[in-house]
Amino acid sequence: MDGRVAAIRNLLDENGFASTPIMSYAAKYASGFYGPFREAAESTPKFGDRKSHQMDPANVNEAIREVALDIDEGADIVMVKPALAYLDVIYRVKTEFKMPTAAYQVSGEYAMIKAAARNGWLDESRIMMESLTAIKRAGADLILTYYAVDAAKTLLK
Repeated sequence: MDGRVAAIRNLLDENGFASTPIMSYAAKYASGFYGPFREAAESTPKFGDRKSHQMDPANVNEAIREVALDIDEGADIVMVKPALAYLDVIYRVKTEFKMPTAAYQVSGEYAMIKAAARNGWLDESRIMMESLTAIKRAGADLILTYYAVDAAKTLLK
């Protein structure tokens, strides 16, 4: 997927959108946490997997290389996806590049909390905020989450 950010940046610039920022999925791991979304969107691969363009969960160095490439190509914000299992990656990206860093708390992370709360195993609101705080503490400037509305309501209380 290398070169994609540069192609987008060039097209935006050529068409008068030079100030339009680009957020890249710079560090997208091959993760089981995408399952609920893939099921809902009916986008589960019919054969094989998507590991050809997603990173090995054990390899943080690849994430650092991919983030550097996307920054060199013109990314304004870099994203780590998923978030909770990759807090260390979020931290490294933020501290090494000092770039606006986003983290995506994906459907499986959300579904785990929802299911545990539904079973009475934990306090959903408390764990929602605890997990989002951990992501922020790791260095995320922006958090994409299915909990956005609920978190906003909690923060406004």
